[in-house]
Amino acid sequence: MPTVIVGSALDVVEHCGVPRFLFTDFPLGNPCGHPWDREMQEAIVRQALGLLVTASGPRTTVKAPFGWKEGDPRWRARYGRVDPAERDRLLALGEERRRQRTKAAATRATREG
Repeated sequence: MPTVIVGSALDVVEHCGVPRFLFTDFPLGNPCGHPWDREMQEAIVRQALGLLVTASGPRTTVKAPFGWKEGDPRWRARYGRVDPAERDRLLALGEERRRQRTKAAATRATREG
């Protein structure tokens, strides 16, 4: 079945070697554009579907013709920025999540073993 990946993590997706990739230079979690911008989202989906026909070969990457904040590249510096006051809380949450995942993996291994 032919596939097209639409996403924002250019280096990760290209490293995986997907057959066809439509790169959208947007924050992670927003591969098809701005929330509620139906026109942009439809254009991106149309371009992705078109890539099924136009891809010249395996591992084809095409960049969508949209920017997240046209004329304002500062979104990239703000995106994912952690407030220093939240650092300790977020570190603790991450540690707890890692403990839970380790415990779940050990439980699965015991059941499967």
